[in-house]
Amino acid sequence: MSSPAIGRRIAAAIAAGAAALALSAGTATAAPSADEPPSTPVDRSPADGVLMSYAVNLKRANFGQIKRAERLVESAGGTVVQSWPQIGVIIAHSTKAAFLADLDRIGGRGTPVESAGQTRTAEVAEGTPKGNKAQPPGRSKRSDTAQDQLRLGGYEAGRGVSEAALAPDPLEGDQWGNKAIKADQAQEITGGDPDVLVGIVDTGVEGTHPDLAPNFRADKSVSCNNAGQPRRTGWEPTTNGHGTHVAGTIAAARNGVGVVGIAPDVSIASIKVSNDDSLFYPEYVVCGMIWAADNGFDVTNNSYYTDPWNFWCGDQANQVPGREAVRRAFEYANSKGVVSAAAAGNEDYDLANKTTDPVSPNDVEGQEVDRVINNNCLDIPAELENVVTVSALNSDITKAYFSNYGENKIEVTAPGQGIVSTYPGGRYARLSGTSMATPHVSGVLALLKSTHPDAKPAELVKLLREQATDLPCDDERCVGTAAFNSFYGDGNVDALKAVGG
Repeated sequence: MSSPAIGRRIAAAIAAGAAALALSAGTATAAPSADEPPSTPVDRSPADGVLMSYAVNLKRANFGQIKRAERLVESAGGTVVQSWPQIGVIIAHSTKAAFLADLDRIGGRGTPVESAGQTRTAEVAEGTPKGNKAQPPGRSKRSDTAQDQLRLGGYEAGRGVSEAALAPDPLEGDQWGNKAIKADQAQEITGGDPDVLVGIVDTGVEGTHPDLAPNFRADKSVSCNNAGQPRRTGWEPTTNGHGTHVAGTIAAARNGVGVVGIAPDVSIASIKVSNDDSLFYPEYVVCGMIWAADNGFDVTNNSYYTDPWNFWCGDQANQVPGREAVRRAFEYANSKGVVSAAAAGNEDYDLANKTTDPVSPNDVEGQEVDRVINNNCLDIPAELENVVTVSALNSDITKAYFSNYGENKIEVTAPGQGIVSTYPGGRYARLSGTSMATPHVSGVLALLKSTHPDAKPAELVKLLREQATDLPCDDERCVGTAAFNSFYGDGNVDALKAVGG
């Protein structure tokens, strides 16, 4: 468990376990390679009467199959909470201990379901909202009128003061990270395009903060912690300022107040995917990424790992379904033009040579297992495809002591130690972690999208990596060359090059 100062997810993560079932018709698990041990099984199957959340993954993502699967869920004693026909995933609740077995039995050999399993080990605390089932293609569930947006606290995004664009903000001198990636020089050319929209996939954002309000889009913000069902309210932070800090690093306005973001003219919105215990369950993350994909976002910042498993193991049937649902959501977002960056983590851990995980499952206090893991156990979203994985630097431009690393795991690096940024209550805070490095990268991606508006995610990532400043190995654990290695990937990102400087 990371300390509050350096956690990817800065808050109390409490502990427990998760149960799931790979249905007989599915292809849910993958064995580790012959030279690796199997991971330790951890069973947290619920008792009857305990309300539990499940991810149900279909073999094919289409409307007909998802309607059929919804009927199976209900026949097995479950309630459909949210259907995502875009990716063939259903989030369901049930109080039946035999729900997964019954889902398998009722579906039979022709079941549309590939895999299904618990998304958490703790009982669902938020209750079961009214199900949001699949609707036929082309039919909108709701349209948000101007009156809706006003009622929801929406306000029009303004912009920084262009006449004073290069006047220093009071705390700008403390922002060593901006200088280390040449963001201060980049802003002499541009602060980014207001049409570029960055999603802060996190603990919520204080959109009324004086440094964030000019660029904040309440009309694009959402909360997903209602059992994984999107809501247009509740996207503000309640118990954790992590998301507000991340937001400021990306896009705090140059307005004579506080700090300045890497891309101080782009737009940001809150995509809240954690609950009040700062737990990021798969159903929350899936909801958040599909929201970003379907609502015109260009970039998402993901400074967290998905609970309750620090590493989701491909050889454990009770972990595969949640991992697969999240993977599909990120793949879908990428296909819709969203480029995503994610924090590598803060345990000084070699992601390419995994051995143990002592902090999972983490959503019921005191039930962690010091388990053996292997390299088919993934930190998600950091180790998913279509995600830029980010390590953290100290102010001397070496690996921060806490930063995870790994051969062919890290794409780029960025400043992550002692980063000053916005915090709830109109305040500012200095925090450390790969959580703080990742928004530097997201800010540069926003600048790249501003200067290359037609570029697809893969093209933006290619530019990001090509433009990064090479950093040589400076530790015996570091594998590779200055051009690409296990500590820094392709190197420290460069905001100036991103804007053509």
